Amino acid sequence: MRKKRTQEKLERHQKLTTYLQENPFLTDEELADLLAVSVPTVRLDRLELGIPELRVRTKEVAERFYGKIRSLMTGELIGEPVEIQIGKRGVSVLEVRRDMVFAKTKILRGHYLFAQANSLAVALINAEVVLTGSARVRFLKPVYWKDKVTACAEVVTRKGNSYLVRVNSRVGKEDVLRSQFTVVAKEMKELYESCR
Repeated sequence: MRKKRTQEKLERHQKLTTYLQENPFLTDEELADLLAVSVPTVRLDRLELGIPELRVRTKEVAERFYGKIRSLMTGELIGEPVEIQIGKRGVSVLEVRRDMVFAKTKILRGHYLFAQANSLAVALINAEVVLTGSARVRFLKPVYWKDKVTACAEVVTRKGNSYLVRVNSRVGKEDVLRSQFTVVAKEMKELYESCR
């Protein structure tokens, strides 16, 4: 009997580790659902495995990616970066908090969704200053309090210092926003010279 429990625990630990490698932003509650155990069990398992709580994991992931991003300072990217490949693609996750939604409907205010997509598009460009030239945005479905929005961005084309970046945002498997940004890369030296 004891051997069976130990084996189950080892399997659960492996699953927990795999889930968090795939998505470090999973909450203890979400992990408990995935593993079919209680939240306290997940917390004990995390402690045994030396896996920090969500807040610490989020901070670690963000610090790893902010070092690569030239166009934004720490904290300017709306949502937490999960993957950033400068000049190619990126992913960020935005957890919808109560202060981001309309009080009556609990629907996310649109500017947060736009800001997540726009700041991710800007973060992908390797320049000191990246400006948004134009944006085409389609809001497809409402997003609610406690939802988790995953934005996936891809640099589609480049012409000189101008880039076309496509960003799709989802909650689960549902598309909630489709957008396309034309962003322009500048260096600080260019901006200073244009002021003369």
